[in-house]
Amino acid sequence: MTVDKSNSFSKSLPGADNIHRRMLANGIVVLVRSNFNSPSVVVNGYLLAGNLFEQDDRLGLAGYTADALLRGTEQRTFHEIYDHLESAGANLHINGGVHTTGFGSQALAEDLDLLLRLLAEALRQPTFPEEQVELLRARYLTSLAIRAQDTREMSSLTFDQIVYPGHPYARPEDGYPETIRAITREDLLKFHRTYYGPRGMVIAVVGAVEAEKVFNTVDGLLGDWQNPDQPVPPNLPPNPAPAEPLTRKVDIPGKFQADVVVGVIGPERRAEDFIPAALGNNILGVFGMMGRMGETVREKAGLAYYAYSQLSGGMGPGPWYVSAGVDPANVEQAIELIRDEIERFSIQAVSAEELADSQSNFIGRLPLSLESNSGMASAILNLERYDLGLDYYQDYPEMVRRVSVEQILESARHYWDLDNLAVAIAGP
Repeated sequence: MTVDKSNSFSKSLPGADNIHRRMLANGIVVLVRSNFNSPSVVVNGYLLAGNLFEQDDRLGLAGYTADALLRGTEQRTFHEIYDHLESAGANLHINGGVHTTGFGSQALAEDLDLLLRLLAEALRQPTFPEEQVELLRARYLTSLAIRAQDTREMSSLTFDQIVYPGHPYARPEDGYPETIRAITREDLLKFHRTYYGPRGMVIAVVGAVEAEKVFNTVDGLLGDWQNPDQPVPPNLPPNPAPAEPLTRKVDIPGKFQADVVVGVIGPERRAEDFIPAALGNNILGVFGMMGRMGETVREKAGLAYYAYSQLSGGMGPGPWYVSAGVDPANVEQAIELIRDEIERFSIQAVSAEELADSQSNFIGRLPLSLESNSGMASAILNLERYDLGLDYYQDYPEMVRRVSVEQILESARHYWDLDNLAVAIAGP
């Protein structure tokens, strides 16, 4: 069935007819969507400087570098940067991730030049002041101490270690206390000098702006940026087999709740069966009161404070898991119920009614997620990140409608290996 792109629903969605795309001479891709119904502008983007490049003894370096970029540049001190942002009522943040370092900002459209200028200075000319580097280190160490006492955080971290042994996805983005202590200012300078550059960089701008003006401004600030030694990100290794034992518990004394994660490796975002898997996940543990998991484990059995499922496909095969917060006395019983629901989901097709409800939910929430400039910028950034094509969102409703109960069952059987479920528990 061909989508009628002339109807009002399709016209409201981003597509090739209303997204302006240009690649600068140095490889930076700029995406612009004008929205003159709002006086603001949002600038989101990323560059290929993630923690895939980190050594094991310097875990957290990508995030540390990203956080330090706005602590001082060759033109401005930390306080001057934030005085400019506050005076304009604007915000700007830069954060490290696994594959990329991302940035996001918002301001009135009249302050777009200021926003892009501050971003360009931070990306190209950070100075990493020693005092600010040490303040960040203290903040990280405090955060990691809190993480060690957080049952939800520790169950998630432990799950990644079980399901991705020896794989980059097993490593926490924020590192460990010993790796953060080992990072020096020279490490930050070297990481920035080596991995920051225009190759693979994408900027999305949405708001009350003309595309041509944005292209010219970005080109003027970043178009001459070069880093001939900027390396290509390494390929991900093949998916590993889960580590033995498949169940691992982290003891955190003094807690009144245990957190449980049960799951497997799922699809990457570009996989052909990602949409069937996502619709299935919505039924399994998201839609309504957390789907089947919420109804069975939380509502009927009363064993969990929360119980939901999540599909986290991205640049690589992300985890597909069920997470629950339970009374420590009910951990084993809750895990059995979760296993039972996963087994039912992977051997028995969902009902036509469940699928129809999930499809309506996916289609109905799409325009809502695109109402804000921020939501729109994130959405069109994903078009480039995952090579989905500029018309992806206009085609999306029909792609969702075409999914069958058989396709959902096939995706569930493909990913949910009942003999190799990884189980992570953190609590007293």
